[in-house]
Amino acid sequence: MKFTQWNIAPFRPEHRAALERAGLPALLSAVLAGRGVEDPDQARALLEGGGEGLHDPMEMKDMDRAADRVRRALAAGETVAVYGDYDVDGITSTCLLTDFLRRCGGQVIPYIPDRMGEGYGLNREAAALLKAQGVSLIVTVDCGITAVEEVDFAAELGVDVVITDHHECKDRLPRAWAVVDPWRPDCGYPFRGLAGVGVALKLAMAISSNPRAVLEEYADLAAVGTIADVMPMTDENRPLVRLGLEALARPRRVGLAALLREAGLEGKTLSSVSVGYTLAPRINASGRMGMAHLAVELLLTQDSLRAGELAQQLCQLNRERQSIEGEIFQQCVDWLEREPQPGAVVLSDPGWHQGVVGIVASRLAEKYACPAFMVCMGEDGVGKGSCRSWGNINLFRMLSGCADLLEGFGGHALAAGFTVRAERLPELSRRLREAAREAARNQTGGALEIDAAVQPQDLTVEAIQALERMEPWGGGNPRPVLMLSGAVVQSMTQVGRGRHLKLRLEARGTLLDAIFFSADGGELGLTPGCRVDAAFYPQINEFRGVRTPQLQLLDLRPAMTRAQTERAVYEKYCRGGGLTAEEARSLLPTRAEFVSLWRCLQSRRAGQEAVEDTASHLARASARAGGQRETLSHTLLCLEVFAERGLIGLRRRQDTLSITFPPLEGKVDLEESRILRRLREIAEG
Repeated sequence: MKFTQWNIAPFRPEHRAALERAGLPALLSAVLAGRGVEDPDQARALLEGGGEGLHDPMEMKDMDRAADRVRRALAAGETVAVYGDYDVDGITSTCLLTDFLRRCGGQVIPYIPDRMGEGYGLNREAAALLKAQGVSLIVTVDCGITAVEEVDFAAELGVDVVITDHHECKDRLPRAWAVVDPWRPDCGYPFRGLAGVGVALKLAMAISSNPRAVLEEYADLAAVGTIADVMPMTDENRPLVRLGLEALARPRRVGLAALLREAGLEGKTLSSVSVGYTLAPRINASGRMGMAHLAVELLLTQDSLRAGELAQQLCQLNRERQSIEGEIFQQCVDWLEREPQPGAVVLSDPGWHQGVVGIVASRLAEKYACPAFMVCMGEDGVGKGSCRSWGNINLFRMLSGCADLLEGFGGHALAAGFTVRAERLPELSRRLREAAREAARNQTGGALEIDAAVQPQDLTVEAIQALERMEPWGGGNPRPVLMLSGAVVQSMTQVGRGRHLKLRLEARGTLLDAIFFSADGGELGLTPGCRVDAAFYPQINEFRGVRTPQLQLLDLRPAMTRAQTERAVYEKYCRGGGLTAEEARSLLPTRAEFVSLWRCLQSRRAGQEAVEDTASHLARASARAGGQRETLSHTLLCLEVFAERGLIGLRRRQDTLSITFPPLEGKVDLEESRILRRLREIAEG
């Protein structure tokens, strides 16, 4: 098991039934009900909606100052630099604001620092270079919130700086002309989850006299950046990304059209998954490999021929990135097998490629279920680090607690960057592991949240396709996770040059294909014929025009034995957990079992005031006497019904049951039992 715990959402049959009566498909209704959606109105609010859900940009602190300064620059013919970052969010932010300001007639220079030579964020050398090119205003996008000294330096040069960012703030804000960041402590904006490109879009909307037209023009870029930066898909990000996905289906930017074609997405239905796992990595590869200018040119070009050439280059860079990433990842795995690191993975090497260690950190965090910190140590004895979280452990908070050891740091709760001197790395490693262990004790990062347990017949192409109505997926509205219990592994094969595992599963007579990324059958202890419970994303696999259901596995665990399953269902019933119809049916004893247990109790009584025994002994004796299968949960339910109807008195002392027999008056009808009536109601759906 990759996750220490599987949390299956309570079964809510009344909510599910209400959604199905409103016309929603069964599997979609099950997932929505598992997430607490109670009625069709709530479902419509989640599944529908458009751009009308966006907030007024002017609610953001300093937005008025930022918009006014940019308008003055446009009116005066100043040269403006849009200064971004080399990841997808930064690239799309840079292209969005550059294109918008140019359409407004502005003289604009897009600038993204070189990842290898300059590193992240605004730097003095870049400010001086831009000043020499005639720039009098720098507008940062997706960066700048920690550039205190750099903004002061730009001011000394006579260059104004407007900061737009979405990263968490430190104690001191830069003394810029305007600082627009929803994470500012004094910012009253109602939503903090915007990506950098979302904040840049808000600035463009604030400047324009027609903000709706700006939204429609740039929703595609905003969607790509928001998805790639793994922003929460709640509040205004949902309508924003939904509009962007609709625009991407009919791309108006020749660069995006060329990249979609080269990536094999042309003409296909685009989702947050296809953007996040297919389109975004190709844009990201340019920045990771130190060639972010290629992606910027691709998204800004009006030349279809040049767009095709650039798209091919980005796809080639992505293949190179994958190769380098795979080598570093395997090197790290080999190290950790020799010297495990509990709590957090902290590794460093002078030979690593700075552009790919963030992805490796993400893979290591997933593989070892803990935060991962990767440091590329430079020749000057200063290392540049990238880190990724696990669960909901807050990296920014962890790095803040180690600020005395760092040269600098910044980022989010789930992804961040930092610099550290070589001599401080051992102490930093110790404190990070200690902080990670402490954070893990107080959080639920090791638990996998599952929306619904399903039967194999539920997994049809049509049912899985209906789940796409919940798009866009992300934080606050995660991709649906389902569970299938008791599946038998028919076959398994390593694919993707041994990186992934392809399985064939059989469950209740239905065969299903499954793929487990970054997994090894031997490592998981799988063998043909073993029984497993599978937690997975449901998806549709298309091969040669044929579409079939496929499970993208998130975790596997050994399937429980029948006795273990029965006991688990009974314990769930005792806790008051929502039972499925199948679970309720499995708990219901037969009339023959009631009769057999009652006769067994009477024979044990033999004139005594009470019978004392364990439930397992009673279940075995009753089953033998009646020639039935021994079912502990049925025996316990029978005893509860007997007690409810006044046939016995029932007390539990640890594992021992004490059963007394009060005097009876007349016949007792077990069919009047509230316990049985409730179980039958659930069983009948």
